[in-house]
Amino acid sequence: MKNKHHRPSWDEYFLEVASLVSKRATCLRRHVGAVLVKDKRILATGYNGAPSGIKHCIDDGDCLRVKLGIPSGERHELCRGLHAEQNVLIQAALHGISTNGSVLYLTNQPCIICAKMLINAGIKEVVIKDGYPDKMSRSFLKEAKINIRRIKNSKLKIKNSKR
Repeated sequence: MKNKHHRPSWDEYFLEVASLVSKRATCLRRHVGAVLVKDKRILATGYNGAPSGIKHCIDDGDCLRVKLGIPSGERHELCRGLHAEQNVLIQAALHGISTNGSVLYLTNQPCIICAKMLINAGIKEVVIKDGYPDKMSRSFLKEAKINIRRIKNSKLKIKNSKR
């Protein structure tokens, strides 16, 4: 008798966790989740949203970037929120967890700002579900010899979102 149960691969598993984490996001434009992993163990998670103690965009129902018509991938400084990648690195630092040599699972490709942070944090690989229109980010990760893999698997039910 053949077992019909699909046991997810490690990549599928951690991307599903990242998808779940993204549901905590408070951004009106995009929900992104990040899971930092080393030796198949979750070290920290992060999602995009305002810093602790600061009002979230979903609380206001207002987004400065939308108001100003700022396209995706531009003028990141004009935003209340931190990216999921930034939050996962901050959570690791806050709790004294080394990020060196770890793998980052993300629902979306990092932007250039986050790519630079990931390089300096010692991330060895980035595994993503969806892309992002930032060629410079991919170029920097490649130059830093950080492998970036996009997992395309119909069994994953990760919401497609745009940053």
